[in-house]
Amino acid sequence: MKEYKSNIDLLNYLLSKGVIVKNKKQALQYFERYTYYSIINTYKEVFKKNGNYVNNVTFEEIFALYEFDKNLKNIFLQYSLEIEIIIKSLIANIVTEKYGIKNYLKIKNFDSFANISSIIKLINNINQEIQENYGKHLAITHYQDKYGFIPPFVLVKILTFGQISRYYGLLKQVDRQKVSSYFNLSDKILKQILMNVTLVRNFSAHNNRLYTFHSKFFISFKLIDKSYNISGNSTNIYMIMKCMELLLDKNRKKQFNRQVKNEIKKLEKKLKSINIKDILNIMGFPSVY
Repeated sequence: MKEYKSNIDLLNYLLSKGVIVKNKKQALQYFERYTYYSIINTYKEVFKKNGNYVNNVTFEEIFALYEFDKNLKNIFLQYSLEIEIIIKSLIANIVTEKYGIKNYLKIKNFDSFANISSIIKLINNINQEIQENYGKHLAITHYQDKYGFIPPFVLVKILTFGQISRYYGLLKQVDRQKVSSYFNLSDKILKQILMNVTLVRNFSAHNNRLYTFHSKFFISFKLIDKSYNISGNSTNIYMIMKCMELLLDKNRKKQFNRQVKNEIKKLEKKLKSINIKDILNIMGFPSVY
């Protein structure tokens, strides 16, 4: 976009490209509310072939994909928050039991095989979080004023998912295994999963496109699903979904799976110019789901 275009200009531009707009007034309202860029530029590619839109594609289909992805982000955010709570609780309990409530942030309490600079950076970041939350977070302020230290079960409340994932990755292996055994997983696979769920959580929270998600962080997914045979070295959103299910209890796992399936079914009903399999293939779903 080299020059400013009004929403009407953008609508006319879209029409000139062969996209059918059934309700122009509603389309303009969506441009106003969500922006043309967020809807069209972000979700148009799957509706194009050789640089041109496929025959009979409608704006309503593109917007349906936009809404599908928005709802998908809400679902993944919801269950990643649940996983975050569980991981924080497990780490807080294990660290407290083994290293106490006061002097647990010592280099000797972390993996001796890990990069020492990574450990120091994590400790410094945690201490900085404590300082920044003093006076803002009630429990942090209370424990700092009354006892002069922050116990693990209070600390984890202010750590981000990314910070708690790095914390887990730098724990001694025996401590990582105590956490991973709760899910019947190896500590190595849980570390891989948490790195990727952190990315998905951030994608969802910051409104980035999710259904096309691919991560450079490898997951040993064959150890989780031996029958999964989609090629490629990156981690897709289907793999993340299946990994997240391993970290949820039975009921939440079913809810998570059902909510995603419902969104897929809703989108399928609205797609006419392309097939739902085109979307599922991008997401990494197996041919039969």
